[in-house]
Amino acid sequence: MEIFASGYRRIYLSGLLLLLASAFSLAKAELHHHEFIIQATPVKRLCNTQNVITVNGMFPGPTLEINNGDTLEVTVTNKAQYNVTIHWHGVRQMRTAWADGPEFVTQCPIRPGGTYTYRFTIQGQEGTLWWHAHSTWLRATVYGALIIHPKAGSSYPFTKPKRENPIILGEWWNANPIDVLRQATRTGAAPNVSDAYTINSQPGDLYSCSKQDTVVVPIDSGETNLLRVINAGMNQPLFFTVANHRLTVVGADASYVKPFTTTVLMLGPGQTTDVLIAGHQPPARYYMAARAYQSAQNAPFGNTTTTAILEYKSAPCPAKNATTPVMPPLPAYNDTATVTAFSNSFRSPRKVPVPIDIDENLYFTVGLGLNRCPPTFSSSQCQGPNGTRFTASINNVSFVLPQTFSILQAHHQGVPGIFTTDFPASPPVKFDYTGNVSRSLWQPATGTKAYKLKYGSTVQLVLQDTSIVTPENHPIHLHGYDFYIVAEGFGNFNPQKDTAKFNLVDPPLRNTAAVPVNGWAVIRFVADNPGVWLMHCHLDVHISWGLAMVFVVENGVGELQSLESPPEDLPLC
Repeated sequence: MEIFASGYRRIYLSGLLLLLASAFSLAKAELHHHEFIIQATPVKRLCNTQNVITVNGMFPGPTLEINNGDTLEVTVTNKAQYNVTIHWHGVRQMRTAWADGPEFVTQCPIRPGGTYTYRFTIQGQEGTLWWHAHSTWLRATVYGALIIHPKAGSSYPFTKPKRENPIILGEWWNANPIDVLRQATRTGAAPNVSDAYTINSQPGDLYSCSKQDTVVVPIDSGETNLLRVINAGMNQPLFFTVANHRLTVVGADASYVKPFTTTVLMLGPGQTTDVLIAGHQPPARYYMAARAYQSAQNAPFGNTTTTAILEYKSAPCPAKNATTPVMPPLPAYNDTATVTAFSNSFRSPRKVPVPIDIDENLYFTVGLGLNRCPPTFSSSQCQGPNGTRFTASINNVSFVLPQTFSILQAHHQGVPGIFTTDFPASPPVKFDYTGNVSRSLWQPATGTKAYKLKYGSTVQLVLQDTSIVTPENHPIHLHGYDFYIVAEGFGNFNPQKDTAKFNLVDPPLRNTAAVPVNGWAVIRFVADNPGVWLMHCHLDVHISWGLAMVFVVENGVGELQSLESPPEDLPLC
C-alpha cells in the first residue's frame, strides 16, 4: 500500500510539474493584434506613378514578427475597389481553416467596405513565412513577411545573428495587374510578362529611375547576419546571389534544415529560404542580385536583373557614394543543373517521422493545356497557339472556383452542388507524360472537384510534370500542411525503380515543392488537419488557368480532431 501511495505521489507530482510547465508556457505565449487597411496608394516605379493596392499604404506590406506558440489576430478592412482575401502562406492553421484565406475555397471574399478578422495560432513552426492576397492577381502588390521566432526562452539552432533582414523578391508591372489578368482572360493568350523584378519592392540600380531607391542592407566586418529570402513573385522562379559572399542555408518554409553552403539560391514563387551571411570581405559595397530561372522552352519571360546592395558600415565614405558595387555572376536562365544541385542539398537536421505505411497512394500529373476555340468565341478571344486558349490542369481536371459559396462552407454545412468529391487519384489516361504527347490529350475537362482524406490517413503523392505545350518547373503549394519531399527526379516516375531513391530518414519539410522541369517529386504527409485545403501551382498564371485542386480532410474523433466552428464575421457571398 505504501509503495502504491509513494508511486501515486510521484505520478501526481510529475503531473503537477507538467501542468505548471504547460501553464508557464501558455503564460509566455502572446496575442498579437494588427489592423490591415486594403487601399489604393500612389507608387512610383520605373519613372511612372500609378495607384496600386497596398496594406496600410505600405509596399511591401508590414512585416509581422511573432514567436512560435503565439496567436495572430489580423483585422482586414477592405477600402479598395476589388474583392480581397489574405492568405498566411505556410501557416498550418490547425483546425482554423476559416483563417486560411483562398477566395471561394475557405471563405467568400471581403467585399469593398467589408471587414474580417483572421485569428490563428502558430504551432511548432519557426523561421520565415509570408502573407499575401489570395484573390485574382492582387498579391502582385499585397504581400509581406511573416517571421516566426523561437518560443520565449528558446534559441535558434545556430549562433544568433547580429542582424536579420527580410529580402522579398517580387515582380512589377507598368500596368494594373488586375487588368493584365483580365486581358489574358479575354484573349486566351498568356499574360504580359512583368516589367521588372524587385527586392523589397524596389527594382534596383539596373532599371530606369530606380537607382536612388535601391535597397541597402547593412553588414559589418566580423558579423554574421540572417537573410530571410522570400519569392513573392507572381510567375517566375528566381535565382538569388550576393557578390563575393557564400550563403549558409539554415531554414526553408519555416522549418530548419541541415546547414549547407552555396553561392546561389533558387526559389519558386511561394518558397522561403533562410541564409546566414558572414561579413568576411573587404569593407565595400556588393550587389545582391536576382534574375529568372526559366525552365519553359520558348515561353516569354523578363530577362532583367534586380539588385540591392550589401554595404559594409565600415566602408570608406567615398566608396559608398561613388564606387559601383561588385556584381556577382548569375546562372544562365535555363541552368537546371544548378537548380537540381541546390534542391538536392536540402535535408532535415535529424531523423524525422516520415510516414511509412501509406493509406493513400496518389499520382497527380501537373501541366498546361490548350482549349479549342468555342464556336461562340471570336478569333480575338482565342489568341493562344494556333487559335486556342491556354488552360492548365491536374490529372486532366482544370479547376473552377465556385462563385456563390466557399467550398469549406459547403463542406461544413452539407450544402450540395458546390463541389464534387470525385477528383481522380491517378491520371484518367496513362501516357508518356514527359515525352511527345498526343494532341488529343491537350484539352482537359473542367470541374470543381475535391479528393477526400480520412483524418489521420497517411498520404504519398507523386507530382508529375508533363510536356503538354511545354514542360516547366512548377512550384506546387499545399495549404494547411507541411510535407516531406522524399525524392525528386527526371522523366516519368517509375515506382519499380525510383522508390530506391526515397529518403525516409531526413528529407526536408516544406510547404511548396518545386517539381522539376520534365520530372517529378514525391511528397508524404499525415492528414491530421481537418478542413478544405487548396493545392495549386504558385505561378499565378497557372492557377488562373486551373492548375489546382482541393483536399477535403474529414473530422477525426472529438473536438481536438475537428474543424472549429466558423467565426461570426465570416464574409457572406
